[in-house]
Amino acid sequence: MAQIAQQLVGALEDLIGTRLPFRLQAWDGSVAGAPQAPVLLLRNRRALRRLLWSPGELGLVRAYVSGDLDLGPGEDLYTVLTEVAHFVERPEVRELQLGLGELAGPAGRRAVAVLARIGALGPQPALPAEEARPVGRLHSRRRDRAAISHHYDVGNDFYRLVLGSSMVYSCAYWTPEGKSLEDAQAAKLDLICRKLGLRPGMRLLDVGCGWGSLVLHAAQHYGVTAVGVSISAEQVALARERVAAAGLADRVEIRLQDYREITDGPYDAISSVGMAEHVGSEQYLVYAGGLYELLVPGGRLLNHQIARRPTRRGEVYRSSPFISRYVFPDGELAPVGNTVQLLEEAGFEVRDVEALREHYALTLREWVANLEAAWPQAVRLVGRGRARVWRLYMAASALAFEENRIGVNQVLAVRTTTSGDSRLPATREQWLAPAEHPEDGPRSPELHVAIAGSNGGEGMDLGDRPSVR
Repeated sequence: MAQIAQQLVGALEDLIGTRLPFRLQAWDGSVAGAPQAPVLLLRNRRALRRLLWSPGELGLVRAYVSGDLDLGPGEDLYTVLTEVAHFVERPEVRELQLGLGELAGPAGRRAVAVLARIGALGPQPALPAEEARPVGRLHSRRRDRAAISHHYDVGNDFYRLVLGSSMVYSCAYWTPEGKSLEDAQAAKLDLICRKLGLRPGMRLLDVGCGWGSLVLHAAQHYGVTAVGVSISAEQVALARERVAAAGLADRVEIRLQDYREITDGPYDAISSVGMAEHVGSEQYLVYAGGLYELLVPGGRLLNHQIARRPTRRGEVYRSSPFISRYVFPDGELAPVGNTVQLLEEAGFEVRDVEALREHYALTLREWVANLEAAWPQAVRLVGRGRARVWRLYMAASALAFEENRIGVNQVLAVRTTTSGDSRLPATREQWLAPAEHPEDGPRSPELHVAIAGSNGGEGMDLGDRPSVR
């Protein structure tokens, strides 16, 4: 009998009418496909059954997460993902229909015969344990808690491996002076604090506070009192430990709380970093309106959010089945224009939008490198399947940011006074200028240089907004 890889490649290329961009190595050791192309390993027949039961992205992901499909030795994940992504976007592949009519044709019959001959036809394999199965009403508080838990409650030790010592899970801010991921994350935290115009005595709310890095930075370096909220139990537990260890329990409070349950405004400033993607389009005005009501007149909101490209007219947006089943259940991305419109519908005046797309691509590549460097430990902590989910998701996301298929934006908005006063300085350079840090003296020289701006580091007036304290 002919070797399995040769049979499969011949049947597939005949069926789809074009050459595959990779080589296949089957479980019998045979290899076939385009010379010099990346190699994909089919470790068993189950890999093909997963693809037959779920053709396309979902079947590929299930096969990869379960270990039935793998990369050849020494293959670069970024190269493989790039080849596959470009292949599926080719017109002849994107428009391919494999219904009963096509399978009943000559090429379809030959492909089915090959699959039957090599034993690939059979019952649907069990779904990988890492696949989420949301239940309940979409974006109800109970379902949102379960979705957040699926992604974030996988162990703080695992996140520390991936994110590094900063424990910041959003894109870093890469300045020429920064020397490491930790430097870039510190610069990002400081950028947010400066955009919000923080100074001693102000009251800050951080919605979706993660492990508390932003509220800790704001309290330590800007003298604010801060409240951080999250619905991840593991995040909240570690954030509280970090606050206590920093001696800031009298000025920083961490709550296990949904954004819809916050009622103790007003706040001088609100940050929301990497949280709004979980809100959903149907709830976005509830989210934006709630934050508006929690702000003092003249208060600022910094909304840091991933964005997708707009769809073409008449085209229906469909989220990635991999992301929605394995990474962020019920997460939704919107174009930045939609986000700006909804914030303004809620009452905000949008004053600044900064795109950080390339910054996120760099950050993700750092996280992938961290994960790969500690792979055995990561597998011990969360299991091989979940570690593979993370490696695939972060590498694919890095490429998506690099190729402008998704972006990320910091939107600065204000709740103006009844007279329309934004209480912002006249120029962007003024409100981005670094403030003095009376709480603990100057910051590290590297960070100070990174954020000093064109005025050489001299502090400037950040506005005359009174504190609500």
